[in-house]
Amino acid sequence: MKKMIIASTSTVHSSGYLEYILPSLKVFFTGIDELLFVPYARPSGLTYDEYTNVAKKGFAKINIDVTGIHKFNDPVVAVKNAKAIFVGGGNTFLLVKTLYDNNLMPVIKEVVKNGTPYFGTSAGSNITGITMQTTNDMPIVFPPSFNTLDLIPFNINPHYIDPDPESTHKGETRETRILEYLVCNSIPVLGLREGSWLEVLDDSITLKGKLPARLFRQGEEPLELSPESKLETWIKTDKQ
Repeated sequence: MKKMIIASTSTVHSSGYLEYILPSLKVFFTGIDELLFVPYARPSGLTYDEYTNVAKKGFAKINIDVTGIHKFNDPVVAVKNAKAIFVGGGNTFLLVKTLYDNNLMPVIKEVVKNGTPYFGTSAGSNITGITMQTTNDMPIVFPPSFNTLDLIPFNINPHYIDPDPESTHKGETRETRILEYLVCNSIPVLGLREGSWLEVLDDSITLKGKLPARLFRQGEEPLELSPESKLETWIKTDKQ
């Protein structure tokens, strides 16, 4: 059975790394004392070791040890043997390219489908969808494919920001970009606001956190989904 937490972000305003979601992670990872961390997205250009140390400090608060995947000679074997997996945020293009370079995309998909708990933030959440095409990131490298893990039947747009009517900025909003995507693509997109996450238990997908999420579907008006909404209900409706 799939068991996943797909979070918009690792850090919310006025809070430390993972602090807002640690109570849920403690329950989610019950019985697990170590996890495999994938630091490939390298936020702000951090080295793998630097980024892994950030994750270590965060998870130490709930007594879970963290080992970076880069410490293993064979990353495929590391994924297959992992008790749990955490894929951190950063640049999604870099993350996806590195996963493909290491032949990890199908392996991660397989172990998660078979029950290995998965936690993703930002870029690590982007890759749980069907494609990475709704990322917010710059294309700093060229991955061999935009196809990702396809563990949920839609795409994620993390860090979703609503338009500010008082802003003097007149550039494109996040909603504008997603609507542009839907001109050429039929895969639904969920805009996850900061501090929100999805809890996935097999085929059940529940919105968690205090804020609603915004669901975009081709040819439909955007839909606000309240906390505790079941995403599979709306996605099935979209396909009927």
